[in-house]
Parts: sequence; C-alpha cells; structure tokens
Amino acid sequence: MQYIIMLTVVLGLALADFATGLIKGYIKNDLNSTKMRKGGLNKLVELIVMATACGLEIGIRYLGNYYSATQLAGITGTITAIAVFIYIVLMEIISILENYAEINSQATWVAKILKRLKNVNDKEE
Repeated sequence: MQYIIMLTVVLGLALADFATGLIKGYIKNDLNSTKMRKGGLNKLVELIVMATACGLEIGIRYLGNYYSATQLAGITGTITAIAVFIYIVLMEIISILENYAEINSQATWVAKILKRLKNVNDKEE
C-alpha cells in the first residue's frame, strides 16, 4: 500500500507542476509544444524512477529473507525508497513554487523561500 501512496503523491505533484507550468506559459504568452513534451516526458521518467525505487525496496526485502538478513534488508530498502521519494517531492514542490512566483509577482513570500533554497543549494556545490 505504501508504494501506491508514494506513486500517487509523485503523480499528483507532477500533474500540479505540469498544470502550473502550462498556466505560466499561457499567462506569459510562451506556450511551447517542445517544452510541454519535454516536461511531460520528465514527469513520466520521475514516475518510472519512483516505481523502480519501490521495486528495489521489494527486491531487497526478498533478498534479505533469502540471506537471513531481514532487518538489514528492510532498513536498506526503506531508506532507498524514501530517499528517492523525498528528493522527487522536494524537486516538484520547488518547481511548483517557481511557476507560482512567475504567475503571481505579488507572492513575495514565494520568492523569499526560493531565494533561501537557492542559497542553500549554492553553498552545497
């Protein structure tokens, strides 16, 4: 069941990001079928990556049972799936906020959040 929830959350965020990108393009008179196609394919790949991480977790658990390392395999698989899930969720939320900031220039709170996230990202590099 947790896999369905993870995939549903990723799908919902991907659709929200795609929709906000579409609205942004419409408002800015910058609708481009190439950008939309690439964006749509990017969202599809995110779902494939999330499904792969969930499948990897299942596989690691079965290997753990086979090699009598159930707890270690369970922890390893869970960490893998959750790490991928968190990364994709954060990436989608940031993209949605970026779209919203461009759609609504009066949303200064969004710009502040994005600026802080960009500063953190620059420091990590």
